[in-house]
Formats: sequence, structure tokens, C-alpha cells
Amino acid sequence: MTTPATSIQPPAIQHLLPLLEQLTLDEKAALVQGADFWTTVPLPKIGLRAMTLSDGPAGVRGPRWDEREPSLNLPSGSALGASWDADLAYRYGAAAASEARRKDVDVVLGPTINLHRSPLGGRHFECFSEDPELSAGLAAAYVGGLQDNGVAATPKHYVANDSETDRFTVDVRPGERALRELYLVPFERAVEAGAWALMSAYNAVDGVTMTENDLLEDPLNSEWGFDGVVVSDWTAVRSLASVPAAQDLAMPGPAPAWADLAEAVRDGRLNEADLDRKVLRLLLLAERVGALGDGGPAPVAVIDGVALAREAAIEGSVLLSNDGLLPLGVASPVSSIAVIGHNAREARTQGGGSATVLPERVVSPLDAIRAAVPHASVTYELGAVVQDGVAALPLEHITNPRTGEPGLTATFLDAGGAELFTEDRRSTALVWFGGDAPVGSAERIVLHTTYTPEESGRVLLGFAGASHGRLFVDGELVVDDQPVVTGTDLGAAFLNPPSLTAAVEVTAGQALDVRAEFLLGDVDSPLTGVFSATVGIAPDDSDPDGLIARAAGAAAAADVAVVVVGTNSKVESEGYDRENLDLPGRQDDLVRAVVAANPRTVVIVNAGSPVVLPWAEDVAAIVLGYFGGQEFGHAIGDILTGDAEPGGRLPTTWPAALADVPVLDVTPQDGVLIYDEGIHIGYRAWLRAGAAPAFPFGHGLGYTDWTWDAIEADADGYAVTVTVTNTGRRAGKQVVQVYAERPDSAVERPERWLVGFAVVRADAGETVSVSVPVPARRLAHWTGEWTVEPGAYALRVGPSVAELPLRTEWTVDA
Repeated sequence: MTTPATSIQPPAIQHLLPLLEQLTLDEKAALVQGADFWTTVPLPKIGLRAMTLSDGPAGVRGPRWDEREPSLNLPSGSALGASWDADLAYRYGAAAASEARRKDVDVVLGPTINLHRSPLGGRHFECFSEDPELSAGLAAAYVGGLQDNGVAATPKHYVANDSETDRFTVDVRPGERALRELYLVPFERAVEAGAWALMSAYNAVDGVTMTENDLLEDPLNSEWGFDGVVVSDWTAVRSLASVPAAQDLAMPGPAPAWADLAEAVRDGRLNEADLDRKVLRLLLLAERVGALGDGGPAPVAVIDGVALAREAAIEGSVLLSNDGLLPLGVASPVSSIAVIGHNAREARTQGGGSATVLPERVVSPLDAIRAAVPHASVTYELGAVVQDGVAALPLEHITNPRTGEPGLTATFLDAGGAELFTEDRRSTALVWFGGDAPVGSAERIVLHTTYTPEESGRVLLGFAGASHGRLFVDGELVVDDQPVVTGTDLGAAFLNPPSLTAAVEVTAGQALDVRAEFLLGDVDSPLTGVFSATVGIAPDDSDPDGLIARAAGAAAAADVAVVVVGTNSKVESEGYDRENLDLPGRQDDLVRAVVAANPRTVVIVNAGSPVVLPWAEDVAAIVLGYFGGQEFGHAIGDILTGDAEPGGRLPTTWPAALADVPVLDVTPQDGVLIYDEGIHIGYRAWLRAGAAPAFPFGHGLGYTDWTWDAIEADADGYAVTVTVTNTGRRAGKQVVQVYAERPDSAVERPERWLVGFAVVRADAGETVSVSVPVPARRLAHWTGEWTVEPGAYALRVGPSVAELPLRTEWTVDA
């Protein structure tokens, strides 16, 4: 049973009442639903244009998923979380706003601020951290960066969407304290920062799906004073029961679940006041983004997005270990480097799923290392296959048979074979998710190109898709089959479809005519009118031992080996969770073989969330680069050579083995997922279990040394001043982390919990001080209201949750 939405409007909305009075019931019912996949309904008679929404936590795609309209690809959410830098998060949001306005987008569907409850969560690359305070601070800054530039932020997914298994239907039972003290905190701080929108999740909480849940009203509206628009996740509105709830906009539109909305008001099943409140909030949103009246959008800050992407990748890269080999060339000259790994050549710059953008270019670690050390000989070996399924054919090797330009033709046909629509594309990895193509009405699509290989041999040519497909090479049918989609989630069927291939002999320089045909009417998807397909080549993994042996040989012949390991789209993506924390394929065997051949081995980890590193103590250095965006390679080159210091600290605990993880379960039982651990997730759970991870929360090394000199409680309020000194020979970054402890508490608490943090930078030999606010609320626990237990609290400060050399004590009076 939902709480009826109050008809009392926030003060910011009162002036819009005259516009509301001009609208008919049918117009109001239309306005609270999308006009299509990405836009809202325009109402010219009141000066309201359509607003455009876009996926965009790590880049803004725009309303079309199209390589002809590239986007800035920023580092993933977990990489931003690893920066621990609110100023960077603000500029990250500002860069997203600049991109949004370039693409005529008004509302960015981000940031993603769910917590890393279990490392098996498949979408954690998109979220900031396992800690509510760190996530909240970065979320507030990101929101500010977007909205100070006139573009609405949409923090998501409200709430407890912390894993992907059965995400459309799972009923999450977090418990009231955990809900308040952990999962709601980042959303509360985003609202405090003035968020103009917020996205409701697919899942249920305590038995009620989120688009109908009381949590949309209390605490969101009534307690926190949210006056923005609650946007549904796509297709998350299931019934008219979400109307009396504080669910404001149903996307995409027109929403089938609200098709009877106006009639339900007319016959008394629904209260028109509930509908009016939604309309007024949408009008306020339109006013804020410049879609109402003559004002237009606010001007945006001019930002060098590519430079910011490189900086953010550096600031979010974590130096997990280093025996002194890094930076290269300092301890001893380096004249030759063996670069090894699938991800060294084909780096993952972002995780899979609906937030994926198409950048104009991606800098690989291999190319960047060659550019960063021009004096050294750089060789490359694949080492181990990571890619799963086919990858797109390189643009420089395909020719559109219709235009003669790089690319292909995509032709949509009706049931009789008549051409409905044709467009020229510049990729063989294609997605139609909105736009003009008649995906919903066509019977068949034909992709046609000419492929000219650069090497002779046997290749596995094929396609990835969820529809029945046929592949022709020089007119010969080589594949005719229906890929088997595992699971029913949109993520499996659309965002990451399976592949089918055939072995084809090719000759370097000899062009092949390649044509793929797909049936469009047989995709079982929660969304209609969407389609994705890739024509390309799958990796040859027929000689894995040979690949490793060649890599070890290259390492033995070089001064230094740099191995880039990472995950693939089957491991980290929207739509499903992870089965384990292992690196896919033979990558662990590869690292062991390389370090045995050359102990001067640096490993770059190209993953969005924790993976097990069983060889961690054997290699000279480990750099965690996360999904570092389009400038990932340049960031790695800068870090290896010492042109930049890795600035990241872990936002999530990294285990040594899956069995060590204290909170793991992401699989519902009978449709229900119970958070048995309560308030103990992440490092809190590790401390409670008395277990030691491979790398603790907050951990990260740099290229200089620090002393922790002093801590002083500020007399005028809840804050501490921390003094540190850079005792090394170069400038550096330190993250001051403040944790609270209350060992003799009368209530259950974590052993310690993060209550504040700050980034400091200092030149060699410089001493700096920073004041870190610790509001009383950071010490509070939830008892039906926020309560600060009187008594003594220890505040401990240091570079990680496991290393806290400074301590002071506060006493809170009764």
C-alpha cells in the first residue's frame, strides 16, 4: 500500500501553477510519460519543448547509439571513486554537462551511486565505492558539476540495486538500519547537493517494487525535501499503482503501464492531484534545464575533455605494489620493453551495458608506451586471449560497397524484401536504440561491406546477436544459425549477445565481400524497437601454450616486461553478476610464466572491480588502472615513466581469494535477496570477520614518501586538522582518511567507519595541513531517527583503513 502523494507543492513549484491550469487531463497524462525512448512530450502552447535524456555516467552518448556521433569516454565510476577527489568529480560532472549540451541533451542519467556490497556485482565498475561516505561525497560533487552548467543529474538507481541477478524482479530486504546508514546515504547527499532528478530502480525493497514504493515519498520528498523528478529506469513502471506513489516520469514512452492513466482519473480510480504534482515537477525540471519559455539552456564551462579524461585516469589509477622498479628508468636505464597482453592492444576503457559510449579514439597501452619511451625497443605479444566472441572489423580494413568510403551499408527490408531504409555506417558493431531506423517495423536487416585483411591465414569470421543470422562470404553461406542467449535479461540478449563463427581462409590484401542478414522480429526483449549486432572476427585460441611461451620469450629478452591483464564483457557488464573473481582465460598462467622469465615485471590490471591476483607477491609492481576511459593508454604511459604519479586509493577492498570475502551473495532465494550482514559491508565486514584482504580499503602507493605529523580537533565545530609532510624527492598526492571508532557503544556498530576524507598535494619537503569536516551526523546511527550516542569517539587518521597512525578523541555530551 503506497502513501498518497501530498498535493502540497514545494515553494520552488508554486509559480508554475498557472501553466498547469492551462493543460487538459490528457495533456497532463501524456507529459508524465516519455514521447519515445529518450525524449519527453513537448507542449508548445505553454512554451514547453521536449527534453532529451541520455545514458551517461562515464560519458554522454546522446539519443542515438551511433559511431558517427562520437562521445567523450571518461574513466568509469570505480576509477573516479579511486581518485577520492571531490574537485575532480565536480570537473568530471562539468565535462559531462559540456558533452550533454554538445549533443542537445538536457538530462544525464547518472551518476550511478549504488554501493559495492559484494565484489560479484557485475555492474560495480559503474559505481563509486563500497563506502557510503566516499560515494556520497563524490556523488554530491558530480551533481554540482553537471547542474552548475545547466544540465540535470539523475543519481541512480534508487535504491538497493547493488547487484544484477534477477534485477527486474528481485525483492531486496536490507533492513532499516542498513538502508538508512548505507544505501540511502549517497542519494541523500545528492539531494542535499540539489539534484534535479533521480532514477528509481527495477528491484523491489521489502516487497514493493521501487516505482510504487513508499521510499519515493519518505524519506526522499518529505524528509529530504527533494523537489525534482523521479525518472523510472526503462520499463520499470509496472502498473497504475506507481501514480499515487511519487513516481513522476515513466520511461520510455508512451508507457504501456500508464496507458489508462487519464481514464483512471476520470473514473475516480486515481487522484488528479497526484498527477498534477508530477506535471509541476516536470515543468520545474524543464525550467531548470532551459526547456520552458524563452530562456534556453544555461551556458556551459569550456573544458578540454580529452585532457580531463587523461587526468582522471591518472588520478584514479592505484599503485598496489612497487619494489622500486617504478617509475621506469630511475633505478636503472631501460632500453627494451616487452609489452604483453590482449588488453595491452585492445584495452577496455569502459564496462559493458547501456552506459557504453562510442569514443572518437581510444589510446591503447601498447601505443602509449611506444610513444612514451621512444628511445627503447618495444615488442608485443598477445600472451593469452581475453576477448570473448567476435570483435568488430577494423574500420581501416572495411569498405562500404555503396560509397567506396570506410564502413558498411545497413539496409532494412520489409517482409516482401522491399527496402524501407538504408544508412551508411562506420563500424561493424552496431546498435539501434532510438533514432530513425525502422527497427520495430522491418522484417530483416542486411549489413554489407568489403573486408580486406592485412595478414594471410585462417580467421574465425562471424557475428554476435540475439537474432537468427546468416553470414555470406563472397556469396557463400558460411553461418546460418540462431545464437543461444543465456538468461532472459536485456543485458544478455541486447547489450552483450553471443557469437557464432566459421573458419575462413584469407589472403593479405585480397578483399572479401561480407554480407550479414538478421531477422528483426524474433528478439525477446523487454524493449521493442531495439537491435544490436556485430560482424567481426573472434580470437584464435587454438594454441594457448604457444601464446604464453612466446610471451615469456619476449619477456626474457627485454629489460622490463609490462603485462596488461583484465576482464572482458562476459565478466563485467550490465545485466548479470559475476560467477567468480578470476581473470578470464589463461592470464594468471601468463603472468606466472612472464615473471619467471623476467622478475622485472610490471602488471597493469584493466578491470572495473576486484579480481584475484594470485601472483601479486611475485611481480615487481602492480598498477590498477580500472576502466580508464579513452586516454587510458596515455595515463599508463605517464605513470610507468614517472611523468605522473598514480593518484588513486582503493575505493573497494580487494580480496586475495573469493573464499575470503565476508559478504558475497547476490543470488535471490525464491525471489528474495536478504542483506544478512546488515550494516557490515566492505571493509566493515572484513574488520568484523578479523580477516586480512590482499589490499585494504583506501590503500594506494605513490612515488614519494610521507610522514603523518599531527591531528588536532577543531575547537569551533566538528572537524579535525591533519598535518602531513612530503619527505620524498618529488611532488605527490596523499589522501587523508578519517575514521571513527566507538568500541564501547551500547548499539551494534562497525569496528570503524569512514567519516571524512580530503586530498592533499605537496612539493618535496613541504608540510601541509588540511581541515576535514566531521559533522555530528557522521557519528549517528539510525533508531527510527538519527541519534548521536553520547560518550567518547576515537577519530583515527591515515592513508588506509588498515594504517591509521594519528588519533584523537571526541566526547559527545548527552
